[in-house]
Amino acid sequence: MNRVDRLFGIVTLLQSRKYVSAERISEKFEISIRTVYRDIKAIGEAGIPVSFEPNKGYFIIPGYFTPPISFTLDEANALLLSQSLIGGFGDRSVQATFDSALTKVKAVLKQVDKEKVAILDESIKLQLPARLTFEFEYLSKIQHAITERTQVKIIYLSLKDERLERIIEPIGLVFYAFSWHLIGYCQLRKDYRDFKVERIEELFKTMNPFEVSDHIPLSEYKLPVNY
Repeated sequence: MNRVDRLFGIVTLLQSRKYVSAERISEKFEISIRTVYRDIKAIGEAGIPVSFEPNKGYFIIPGYFTPPISFTLDEANALLLSQSLIGGFGDRSVQATFDSALTKVKAVLKQVDKEKVAILDESIKLQLPARLTFEFEYLSKIQHAITERTQVKIIYLSLKDERLERIIEPIGLVFYAFSWHLIGYCQLRKDYRDFKVERIEELFKTMNPFEVSDHIPLSEYKLPVNY
C-alpha cells in the first residue's frame, strides 16, 4: 500500500470509531508507531482536524465532514457475498437494514462496476437449513438498547410454555446452537440470564437507562458447555 492510500485508510478508520490508538493504526497498516505519528501529522497538515485524548487515542474533531467514501469493486463484492450470510443468520430487521446499506453502496459505484456486481448478484446462492429461518425482527432493537444502555421489556415464552414478562438490561447477543440469544441482566432475578430470541413473543424498547452501571463484559458470561 502506498502512502496516499494509507493516509486515506487512516482517515476512514478514524471516521469509523470514536477513538483510535496509535497501536491500533500501527497494527492495521503494519507500520511503526513513529510512522503513525508522521502520518497523523500529514493528515492534519492536509486540513483534516485530528486531535488526541490521552489513554483513548486519536479522533476527528466533531463537526468536520469528509467527502463521501467511494467503494472498490472488491469491497462491493465482499458486501454482496455477506448479504447471503445476513439473509441466513440475521432476522428481518437486520436483513432490511443491510439491504438498504448495500443499495447505497451500489449507488456510488462506477457504471461498469454496477454491471459486474449485478452479474455476481445473480451468481451467488446460499443454501441454508430451514432451522436458520428467523421470522422475528428484534435484533436491531436489541442492538440499539445495548449501545444506548436502555432497558427493554419482553414477553417471553418459557420452556414450560409460560408467558413471562421481564425487564432486561441487554449486554450482548450471542449466536450458538443455531439460534440467537439475548444475554442480559434480569431486573426480577437480579442476575444475568440467557433468553433465546425466537422465544420472545414481544419486545418493547423503553427510555429507561440501565440501573446497573458496571455490567460484566459479554466475554465473562458463561455459556452452556454442551449445546
